[in-house]
Amino acid sequence: MLAEILNKRVLLIAGKGGVGRSTLAASLAIAGARSGRRVLLCEIGDPDGGSSPLAGLFGRDGFSEKLSELAVCLRACHLWAPYGHQLFLKDTLPGGALVAAAMRSKTLQHFLVAAPSFLEMGWFYHLLTLLRAKHDDGGPEHELIVIDMPATGHTLALTGLPQILLRLVDKGPVPAALREGQSYLNDPEQTAAWIVALPEILPVSEALDLVEGLRSTDVPLGGFVLNRLVSDPFGEDDKQKLDELFDGHAVLGAVDFYRMARGKEAEARLRKDGGLPLMIVPELPEEGGALPPAIATRLQADS
Repeated sequence: MLAEILNKRVLLIAGKGGVGRSTLAASLAIAGARSGRRVLLCEIGDPDGGSSPLAGLFGRDGFSEKLSELAVCLRACHLWAPYGHQLFLKDTLPGGALVAAAMRSKTLQHFLVAAPSFLEMGWFYHLLTLLRAKHDDGGPEHELIVIDMPATGHTLALTGLPQILLRLVDKGPVPAALREGQSYLNDPEQTAAWIVALPEILPVSEALDLVEGLRSTDVPLGGFVLNRLVSDPFGEDDKQKLDELFDGHAVLGAVDFYRMARGKEAEARLRKDGGLPLMIVPELPEEGGALPPAIATRLQADS
């Protein structure tokens, strides 16, 4: 499954906050770079919006809109709406110096991120510029772009942006850019969205809801990632005896024992109701920046 996942141009890693979305995005980017592909790892938002969990996994406070070298074949950047707006204006209007001066206006910046769909358009065009970039060998500058997507509402606003704006305007530079972006992001040969969930009732329900939202935006769906699944080494007789032992007692290991049961239920529900491939990421002992390389190694070993 890993080889199939990495054999894309764009991976959208989505899911509710706290499910390990950034860790999974970093893990897949590391696995892609280890395979020899030129990989770009992106996050979305405001570089001045505080610390970045994704950058923290690589020992950094944050990423900027400029490319940062993380390792061999692995770069990172922050998709930043004002930078995307500036790129779009430079590409479509004469007078680059005038555009740059205008974009320094705080009033204009606030308008561009507050007006409906303008925020998402900035992210969209920044990503499109990265997708257009060419390497010296004639191929794409980044053969795989892994995106740590924002919260669910912003994710659906971004993936649904072309549909919304193309209903309103069908000629000019904006619809041309949207259609070019669609040629990448709505193409199942090039793009896949993977939805991350924890083995708990609520995260699984939210993952299933997000899939329905993404389907409505025509983004190709790769599948689900069930993260931090506790391994279950027990047979049914053993589990029945342990359940009787743990019942009503504060016994060391009881929490993980019942997490195993919830994990099995979550896995069964995603397989039954999700209708998509399911990738399992087990609970691992590593923490912080050591966790993404460990997950990458585990996924490579299982592939």
